[in-house]
Amino acid sequence: MIHTGHQYAVSLLSLNVKTVILSNKFPMCNYYYIDKYLYAMRFSDETLMDIMKRFRRELGNGLGRDTNPTATVKMLPTFVRSIPDGSEKGDFIALDLGGSAFRILRVKVSHEKKQTVQMESQIYDTPEDIIHGSGTRVRGTFQTLTVYKCLKVYLSLCTDSSGVEGMDVVTLLNKAIKKRGDYDADIMAVVNDTVGTMMTCGFDDQRCEVGIIIGTGTNACYMEELRHIDLVEGDEGRMCINTEWGAFGDDGMLEDIRTEFDREIDRGSLNPGKQLFEKMVSGMYMGELVRLILVKMAKEGFLFEGRITPELLTKGKFETKHVSSIEKSKEGLAKAKDILGRLGVEPSADDCVAVQHVCTIVSHRSANLLAATLGGILSRLKDNKGNPRLRTTVGIDGSLYKMHPQYARRLHKTVRRLVPESDVRFLLSESGSSKGAAMVTAVAYRLADQRRQITETLAEFRLTSDQLLEVKKRMRTEIQNGLGKKTHDSATIKMWPTYVLSTPDGSENGDFLALDLGGTNFRVLLVKIRSGKRRTVEMHNKIYAIPMEVMQGTGEELFDHIVQCISDFLDYMGMKNTRLPLGFTFSFPCRQTSLDVGILVTWTKGFKATDCEGEDVVGLLREGIKRREEFDLDVVAVVNDTVGTMMTCAYEEPTCEVGLIAGTGSNACYMEEMRNIEVVEGDVGRMCVNMEWGAFGDNGCLDDIRTEYDRAVDDFSLNLGKQRYEKMCSGMYLGEIVRNILIDLTKRGFLFRGQISETLKTRGIFETKFLSQIESDRLALLQVRSILQQLGLDSTCDDSIIVKEVCGTVSRRAAQLCGAGMAAVVDKIRENRGLNQMDITVGVDGTLYKLHPHFSGIMHQTVKELAPKCNVNFLLSEDGSGKGAALITAVGCRMREQKS
Repeated sequence: MIHTGHQYAVSLLSLNVKTVILSNKFPMCNYYYIDKYLYAMRFSDETLMDIMKRFRRELGNGLGRDTNPTATVKMLPTFVRSIPDGSEKGDFIALDLGGSAFRILRVKVSHEKKQTVQMESQIYDTPEDIIHGSGTRVRGTFQTLTVYKCLKVYLSLCTDSSGVEGMDVVTLLNKAIKKRGDYDADIMAVVNDTVGTMMTCGFDDQRCEVGIIIGTGTNACYMEELRHIDLVEGDEGRMCINTEWGAFGDDGMLEDIRTEFDREIDRGSLNPGKQLFEKMVSGMYMGELVRLILVKMAKEGFLFEGRITPELLTKGKFETKHVSSIEKSKEGLAKAKDILGRLGVEPSADDCVAVQHVCTIVSHRSANLLAATLGGILSRLKDNKGNPRLRTTVGIDGSLYKMHPQYARRLHKTVRRLVPESDVRFLLSESGSSKGAAMVTAVAYRLADQRRQITETLAEFRLTSDQLLEVKKRMRTEIQNGLGKKTHDSATIKMWPTYVLSTPDGSENGDFLALDLGGTNFRVLLVKIRSGKRRTVEMHNKIYAIPMEVMQGTGEELFDHIVQCISDFLDYMGMKNTRLPLGFTFSFPCRQTSLDVGILVTWTKGFKATDCEGEDVVGLLREGIKRREEFDLDVVAVVNDTVGTMMTCAYEEPTCEVGLIAGTGSNACYMEEMRNIEVVEGDVGRMCVNMEWGAFGDNGCLDDIRTEYDRAVDDFSLNLGKQRYEKMCSGMYLGEIVRNILIDLTKRGFLFRGQISETLKTRGIFETKFLSQIESDRLALLQVRSILQQLGLDSTCDDSIIVKEVCGTVSRRAAQLCGAGMAAVVDKIRENRGLNQMDITVGVDGTLYKLHPHFSGIMHQTVKELAPKCNVNFLLSEDGSGKGAALITAVGCRMREQKS
């Protein structure tokens, strides 16, 4: 507000500068005209938020494949995918070419007790004839070349600069080195100075993911999600993007905030119409901007009593460093008098105050505009991470920021106001363009060495076609051993006869009880099967938990618990007085001598109940029912869940003659020719054989493809040396294999900053369901990190990529091994029947098959490649262990009636 009278109090509006009391010797209109001229340079927060939104849109345009060609903010990929993690080490040479001076540095990164960086450097002048050689244009941003382990520490390098634009500078440097012939170098990276700044600060603060130059020129870079960068293949991980934000507004987007002085600066520049944002904010133009304002004010008689000197009219005479000096609160006015005096204008005290006011407005506009664009980057980072609050570090370099304390404070304050949901640390870079270039190289070497070692580690899991064919061949041999009378006892794959002689034919009818025991939960089901034109199956069930102390207690306690659950269910259904036929799905290795006799061979899946192995489980169940004396049941069949799966699918699809479980455990069954089952009398017809293929390899036949991680899982299992094939391909063990690999990679410093958490040390903590979630194509790395955090694993983006690769490699091998086994089965059935080509259906159940995003597809493809003469259809089972048990019971009742 302006007051009239003998004194004039002039409000400096939103500049937060102290009100100045002037005598009536200084005309009030001077300040009025400053405000008039520069009103467009002062922005409300609303305007700055709008500029921030515009810049956000430009970031998206630059990243898009279709919009990039016309985007002003080009968002150039740098192929820098990681910031320093503290483990880098080595001896590097960095070349810094960015103007008339050429600097060469030796950067030693040591990693003993504490990581340190030592630098030696030497500066060389670049001759004018080279700088201005034909075809060369010196840009405002540095291009830094990094050379690793040169044979000479300091080099001198002179090349003709003609024809440089449009050429690969690394190729040119290589040619120059080769031309000299007296040393060699491995050029690892060409680095923008902005990226160098981020990498330098990233060495000191691993949260640093933004780099900014605020100096002669201005630019920014940041770590963007790869899935958003259309111009680069791949969607996992992050990559540093060089925004080249100086060109923001070149399409006219900032016309509403550009002033007449900005347009005059642009008209007089070497690149009119280009780098318009940079011309509004950077150190190269700030002094000139102030000079143009002072000239106009002087011409109109509001400064220097209208005096205009040749010096004031000379472009470049008022430099940005002068703006910084004049703005200083204590000595600023004295500096103004000195600087203006050298321009020959003989300023009064009031002139000095006015010029200080102009400098403040111009520099504050610059800080505000840069805060808005930085705010755009920070808000994008926050959205990328999906966190309610962003915590990050911004690395900054550049003379304007370094030499101008008020400027830095204004920038920080405005950023925090525009992006309030962020905690931003501003970190000043030291030798950003040089040390940073060395750090890019150090990171590149670390990642290359890390990649080589991780690839070598996982190579054992990547099975070739020849290896898979060999697995199929060995499976066929073990199948034959299991079927043979002489070889059965020593065979690992037992090929147990199930005495299921037929699949459903559609005539099954009645009410049946089914029990399902195969893990930590136990189910009781009532299955109502109705035959006729519209066949129906109606099911009712309840789930009961089996406590660990019961699983590993006595056999009598286990079966008493089972009978108690049956009693509760019959009460629930009101059927305790009905003697129902019952099918018992018992998903553990059993040797059957008839449909209703199953002798437990060995416990698996964590069960250890005593006095059960070697006993008939149907007999144990009947004894438990008898002890309770509450109800009676007709136990018709003991059923393996794999057989139940086959029978359920066969009820819907008559060509189904194979069952597969790919879940917590792994097993298969199929209809074998009676003539081939030497342990059972008779050679007419077929019988379902329960393979119990989980024990494949227990004789050592798979040792050549087992890894140290498989052996570690086996060593700490409840059944050491048994079920080796199952331990390589079933859901119970895949997570544990992954956990062991992650521990090893962490010990070697490749994961979690080398810190093995207590969580990671916990056996069984990495469940297979996490593999399914982590490998989901719909899941971004951000969500992978979230899953790892739920497990107590504080991961970086790079950690998440490695974890995802480990999970994918382990699950792929599991699917391929399962596919190789299935290929052996279907090929045997085809050969049994003397067919050149065969169509067959496999009924499948199991959480791994159902829920893992890639397991089923990889397994199908493996079967197709290894058994090309079989056209295999995979049919997903619906409750094979329950409905299947009832169907087997129904088939058993039907066949029993036919015999009687």
